[in-house]
Amino acid sequence: MAHPRTFRFGAQVTTAATGAAWVALARRAEDLGYSSLFLPDHFGDQLAPVPALQAAADATTTLRVGTLVHGVDYKHPVVLAKEVATLDVLSGGRVEFGLGAGWMTSDYEQAGIDKDRNGIRVSRMEEALAVCRGLWAEGPFSHDGEHYRITALDGFPKPVQQPGPPILIGGGAPRVLGIAARHADIVGINPSLPSGAVDAATGADAVASRLDEKLGWVRDAAGSRFDDLELNILVFFAQLTDDRAAVLDAMAPMFGVSAADAGEVPYAWVGTTGEICDQLRAARDRWGTSYFVVQGDALDTMAPVVAELAGT
Repeated sequence: MAHPRTFRFGAQVTTAATGAAWVALARRAEDLGYSSLFLPDHFGDQLAPVPALQAAADATTTLRVGTLVHGVDYKHPVVLAKEVATLDVLSGGRVEFGLGAGWMTSDYEQAGIDKDRNGIRVSRMEEALAVCRGLWAEGPFSHDGEHYRITALDGFPKPVQQPGPPILIGGGAPRVLGIAARHADIVGINPSLPSGAVDAATGADAVASRLDEKLGWVRDAAGSRFDDLELNILVFFAQLTDDRAAVLDAMAPMFGVSAADAGEVPYAWVGTTGEICDQLRAARDRWGTSYFVVQGDALDTMAPVVAELAGT
């Protein structure tokens, strides 16, 4: 069935000072109309994703929870599959399963984990996804791959959502976006991060023409399933202002792009509520992007946008 491409919104948050503050944050996201609450998966100043997401799910009734995204090198897929399935069971089927190849160089260096070249990490991610799906299915699962070997293991518990939680894979290069197009339910179309850090090259890769090109990669790889995909954008910057032009003029040089380029793509939201809503409608018309995840510091300020567009 083709995806309706109605707008929905998530928030990516990292931490809270206390358990009570974390619960309050999750409830506020739900009350404001956000569909989902995400955590990243890094080793810096953030809560561990799985227990934090369980606490968020326990505190809410409709809020979906997930990680943007689990780094494949940080946890064996047998362990990850069990944890995600458990979270899905205990949340009543509210998990979105984000999986990635790992990208942040500082994580690898500080933790003493070898960061293999991109091709190896991407192959490992693709294989890990197959392992998770196999363990979520009925009956014993075996896998003899380049990176993982599983022998007649019946994964328990089975997720509430079948054949498993919706899979979210995001990327900015042809191979990862091709994998996402063929295997994911939600495809995140992201700027590329070739240096392993967010820098000027990331901003230059976020212009509209690059998004056009990346959507083409997704469409070609997905084939007949393209219309079924939900297309996702992780928003890096969001600011309500009555002077959109001035903010874009100040922001654009930091990313090495023009103000016009900065204002056209949906990775940065700048303007009044009406201007931002118009920007997102135009993005959906051009690219089909309908699922937007803002950073936690924009949770409250972008609530009027969510109120106007969610579900439309």
